[in-house]
Amino acid sequence: MKKTAYVTGGSKGIGLGIAEALVNEGINVAISARTQSELKIAEEQLKAIGKGEVLIIQSDVRNLADEEKAVREVIDTWGQLDYCIANAGIGKFSPIDEMSAEDWDAVIDINLTGVFHTVKAAIPTLKKSKGYIITISSLAGTNFFQEGAAYNASKFGLVGFSQAIMLDLRPYEIKVTTIMPGSVATFINGQIPSEKDDWKIQPEDIGQMVVNLTKMNPRTLPSKIEVRPAVPPSARE
Repeated sequence: MKKTAYVTGGSKGIGLGIAEALVNEGINVAISARTQSELKIAEEQLKAIGKGEVLIIQSDVRNLADEEKAVREVIDTWGQLDYCIANAGIGKFSPIDEMSAEDWDAVIDINLTGVFHTVKAAIPTLKKSKGYIITISSLAGTNFFQEGAAYNASKFGLVGFSQAIMLDLRPYEIKVTTIMPGSVATFINGQIPSEKDDWKIQPEDIGQMVVNLTKMNPRTLPSKIEVRPAVPPSARE
């Protein structure tokens, strides 16, 4: 039976890069996002690869019920879940005295609480498959920066959450890894990747990393991975 994966925030950016890499390995992949039109575009791209089946699910990670429904759709479609990649995230950046409560709530609710919802929904079936949880955090989860209060808080929290559940879930032979990328050519904070971002980590690079993790010998667990651009502009000066 083919392995199956569920990727949140899978319609673009890092999530789509991960989904493409997994489908290319012949894994059946479900992706979720809030916007149906973006999911349909991503579905076409993934199906064009032609190696694994594709399922799109409209879901908002801020709602536990949405994520429980998403996991049920995966199980109803393929009978199991092997890899749960909690990737959905946003970035809103401003000085703390200018930050709105709405922006704070949005970042924490999606980047941190949303991962809890995804993981919580997936754990029962992952216990059966002895599956793998991969959370996508950030180097902002260990390096704080100006105007990053909400984002730093969410990613510091996500790193701590991921490492704690790694210990909780080891007795069930569920593996947990958090990946902490630095600068990525993605759509965070309204950016649109272009040629000027060629020096950054690319979504497909994170996808390849996820694939490599799925191929690790089961006795070995890279629990926290920091990844950064090899030669950023500052290193060229």
